[in-house]
Order: sequence, then structure tokens, then C-alpha cells
Amino acid sequence: MKVTATIERFPILGSFVISRGAKTEAAVVVVAIEDEGFGGRGEAVPYARYGEGLEGTLAQIATVRSAIEAGVDRATLQTLLPPGAARNAIDCALWDLEAKRSGTPVHVLAGMPTPVPIETAFTISVGTPEEMARAAAKATAQPLLKIKLAGEGDAARLAAVRSAAPDARLIVDANEAWAESDLEHNLEACAKSGVLLVEQPLPAKQDAMLAIVPHIVPICADESVHDRTGLEALRARYDAINVKLDKTGGLTEALTVAKQAETLGFELMIGCMVATSLSMAPALLLASRARFVDLDGPLLLARDRPDGIRYHGSVIHPPTRELWG
Repeated sequence: MKVTATIERFPILGSFVISRGAKTEAAVVVVAIEDEGFGGRGEAVPYARYGEGLEGTLAQIATVRSAIEAGVDRATLQTLLPPGAARNAIDCALWDLEAKRSGTPVHVLAGMPTPVPIETAFTISVGTPEEMARAAAKATAQPLLKIKLAGEGDAARLAAVRSAAPDARLIVDANEAWAESDLEHNLEACAKSGVLLVEQPLPAKQDAMLAIVPHIVPICADESVHDRTGLEALRARYDAINVKLDKTGGLTEALTVAKQAETLGFELMIGCMVATSLSMAPALLLASRARFVDLDGPLLLARDRPDGIRYHGSVIHPPTRELWG
């Protein structure tokens, strides 16, 4: 068995802007595992918000390379690396390898239903109200828009987007940019614009106010939740959680997180970082269980992988065997 890890870069179509900044490329780490003529791949996005970087992720992978090449399984992998990008890339590569080697699709190996085409949200980056209105008006093929917000001026941004896309369903993501003093005002603006879900309005670990403020719009945890640890403690603060494989550290933990969250009464959102179809493919296995699916990463890129997932408007189709799983 041989493990390789490489950095790959894909240009973003224009730029991707959230409250923490902008970027013009998606830099991903790809793990490939080869064994007796079979190969599996996994892709991950290191996220600076969680203290991750490209070189650091490669270094983490190097610490377990010999163990993986010796045949460590996915269950043991969970004990060798913490949740995050490095474990995600390896975990998804191991799933893909097992599927290729056995001739059995990952969804069967995982006891999941067969993936079917499903609607995904389409992200509108942070900008001026006028810029965001123009972007929303162009997204006529996308009935579900995810609006990135940044704090000050968000009510005007929302009003502009709603005016430009009167028939679209809206969810918003503040990426921790709101303050407690603005929370109720911003929630009221969201309700006025018909927003269906507000994602991570307050900074993680500074979100206690969410347990006492009325949820006139359902609130979803993103940065506040990574793996199953502490999930129960968030129940009073959030109505839903955003499951991202780069946070959980792979599909293995994501399946457990989703099951525990459902048991606790959370609704599910399945999300992604800006990445290629190789990142979207394993996350799609969870899409049928989610109220909202946000797997539009490849739509934000200037180019995707040659064997990428097919998108028809807002509909994302299951991956081919050549891509993953």
C-alpha cells in the first residue's frame, strides 16, 4: 500500500468573499492510496479559522503515512488524528479504496440509500448591497440562495437581494460576524426578507445568547460544532447543525455526527468548503437526510476536475465511479 499527499489549486470564478476575507483560488490537499492495482482518493480544504494550513495538513498526514500503509482501518484512524482536513482526506480515500477494491459502492458499504439528484444552495458572496443584488439577479437558475453576510449593513444587503430575487428561497451565513447587540435586529431583518435559516450568527464559544433570544428564524451551528463532542450542549442554542466533512474529519465521523444530531432533534444541513467535486462526492451520501444541502463548491470554480459531478441548474447529480466511491 502506498500513500501520497499533494496540494492542488483551482481558480475561483471571480472571487469568494465572506466576513473573514476574500480568496481567488481553492487550495486543496488530495490524498491518494494505492493497493494492489486499486486506488482511492480523498480531498480536503485546510481552514485557517481552525488553525489549519496546507503545509501543516501535509505534515499531519505524514505522521500517519506508515500506519496507513501498514493497513490501519478507518476506525483506528479516528484515534490517530483529530477532526480536521488531514483526517478527512485520508478517511475519504480509504472509503474510496475499499469501494474500488470490493466493487461495492460506498453508499452500500456505509448502509446508506442510493444517492439521487438533489437540490443544492448557491452562494452569493459578501459585497455591497448593489453587488449582491446583481449577483442574485444573475442566479435565476438557482431557486435556493445562500447569502453571505458580514455584520454592519446586513439588513440593506438582505433587502437588496430579496428585491433582486423575489422568488428565491434564502438562507444566510454570517460566519460569526454579528454582535450580541445586533442579533435581534438582524434576525428581524432576516424574518422580514423571508429567510429560512441563519447560519452561525455569533462567534463560536460566544453564542450563549442564542439560548435566550427568540428564534424567529431557525438558527444553524457551523463554527460552533465540529464532531460529536459537545453536540448535546448546543441543543438549547441551535435548531440545526451544518455537517462538513472537513470539520468532522471525514465521512466516518460525519455519519456518526448526523445520527447523533438527529437523535437530539437537530435538523441537518450538509455543507462544504470551496473545493472540487472530489470533496462534494462523499458529502452527497448525507444529502438525503438534510433539510438544506450546500454543496455548490464546484459551481464557484473557474474549472473543476475532468470527471467532476454534473450540475443542472440547482440540481447536483451523484458522482461517477471514476470520481469517487
